[in-house]
Amino acid sequence: MSMERSTRVLAGIFAVSGVVHLVKPQAYEMIMPEWVPAHREVILGSGVAEIALSAGLLVPKTRRLAGWGSLALLLGVYPANVKMATDSLATRNTGFKVVALARLPLQWPMIRSALKAARG
Repeated sequence: MSMERSTRVLAGIFAVSGVVHLVKPQAYEMIMPEWVPAHREVILGSGVAEIALSAGLLVPKTRRLAGWGSLALLLGVYPANVKMATDSLATRNTGFKVVALARLPLQWPMIRSALKAARG
């Protein structure tokens, strides 16, 4: 089973993001929705999940399962991205607004890539 370029890109994004979650979890605390319990633990757990999914996407035998897991993770973190975008509108920081608002539509190609990997 050959690997799509989009799968390699998704694996790379997850690997980098997962490491950042583990090394600098405080960077994600401000975007956590209030209703999510145990913010630090969820951030660290999602970092571990991203690294595991990244590895799973690279291995043909686990690619489909990692694709479904990636899809679930991306849908699960979408509320944090929405919160970040909403919060950015209340600031004067143009750079933060651009990044926060750009994340929302950029999630969709990642979701498509995860779905493509899941379907084989």
